[in-house]
Amino acid sequence: MALPVGFDHCVVHVSDWSRSNAFYHEVLGAELVPRGEGWAYRFGRQQLNLHGPGVEATPVARIPVAPGGSDLCFVWDGAIEDAVEHLEVCDVPVELGPVERHGARGAGRSVYFRDPDGSLLEFISYA
Repeated sequence: MALPVGFDHCVVHVSDWSRSNAFYHEVLGAELVPRGEGWAYRFGRQQLNLHGPGVEATPVARIPVAPGGSDLCFVWDGAIEDAVEHLEVCDVPVELGPVERHGARGAGRSVYFRDPDGSLLEFISYA
């Protein structure tokens, strides 16, 4: 039975707005969306809502994620080698990859790297 449910957003905790805004905009292409004292990062129809300095969010998870405690995967629309080159141009070290992985669309190739707080990020390519 298919329900009318889709993914809208999740929450990531950051420790420094300017550093995180620059990273997510330049490295991941996020649209920076001002939200009160903080920000959200929009990727097309999905979004990362952010907890960070000056933001008093309610409700929160029973054990709220700390800065550096997230693990997120983003689709790279192209060859994974182009993602590696992009990370190199942005001075972002690749922690692992390219490696074979399975995501929501099936088999792909991934590279892993970290945001400024240490959260694990992944580009997966299905090309």
